[in-house]
Amino acid sequence: MTQTSTGGAERTIGLDLGDRWSEYVALDADGQRVGAGRVRSTAEGFAQLSAQHAGAFVVMETGTHSPWAARQFEEAGHPVVVANSSELALVTSSVRKSDRRDAEILARLGRADVELLHPVAQRQPETQQLLSKLRLRRALVRSRAALINSVRGTAKSLGTRTAPCSADSFHVKALAGASPELRDVAKHVMPAIEELTKRIRLAESELEAAAASMPAVAAMRQVPGVGLLIALTFALTIEDPARFARRRDAAAYFGLAPGRRQSGERDPKMGITKRGNTEARSLLVQGAHYILGAHGPDCALRRWGLELERTKGKRKAIVATARKLAVLMLALWATGEVYDPMRGARPAAAEA
Repeated sequence: MTQTSTGGAERTIGLDLGDRWSEYVALDADGQRVGAGRVRSTAEGFAQLSAQHAGAFVVMETGTHSPWAARQFEEAGHPVVVANSSELALVTSSVRKSDRRDAEILARLGRADVELLHPVAQRQPETQQLLSKLRLRRALVRSRAALINSVRGTAKSLGTRTAPCSADSFHVKALAGASPELRDVAKHVMPAIEELTKRIRLAESELEAAAASMPAVAAMRQVPGVGLLIALTFALTIEDPARFARRRDAAAYFGLAPGRRQSGERDPKMGITKRGNTEARSLLVQGAHYILGAHGPDCALRRWGLELERTKGKRKAIVATARKLAVLMLALWATGEVYDPMRGARPAAAEA
């Protein structure tokens, strides 16, 4: 885990991570520049920077390279803080933005008050690896969806349609009874769709095996509508249920809570922030759609959501149900309780 203080270091380094090169600015205890430049965004490049400024307090932003870079600096004896980039308007909205200037702002914020950086905890390597597998599975699904949509669009342009079927069975059933013309143009695509389907199934088998040793996932999957992907993504993204002082903060963590822009007498109502992990938020919304949908089983959460839908409309009801679902999942994870679907249920009303 990253540090949340300078650890008594006399020197502070602001590091703006880039894909190939990273800019840095080093400040001494009086805030004077004692170094600046750029290094390769590689283990070797960061090792050189570490050797030049041994024991310095390192500040960087969240990004693609921040997990492994933060670990490397920590292992080399540096206190490290990873700043939440979405909260740093001083960096992202600057009218004089440059990588070197961003690095200096990070360093000066780190010297002033670490809390100004809205530090985030870096995940354990095992957690990061499982999250990477989830992302790559999602990439496979999206690639298959793009190919399937291409075949369906091609069929329409030829005056026909593919047979109705699921994505998993598309390579088997889609061209049943298809014209020779459609078979000819799709002959190179269908094997690719079949191979992607196999790879998706293999990826899901690996994820299922990993989830089998995680009691948190089993606890959350008690809720109808919460499957492997929702529970596993939720657990890996949060990692530690004790990180929240209040369980309802989990909804805000996933960007499902309303934002606020109060100033003087004005305190307008705002939509949800949509901050945090986009995929996890999307999966929670999918779970809410199922709970309030035609096949959702009767439970306290469904009754509450349907009642809200009658008064506030479906869109707001879905978001609010996703918000309560996040709190419910966290509670089951933290307590290990057996899920009671009718706990706190209101009397059933006639469904629309």
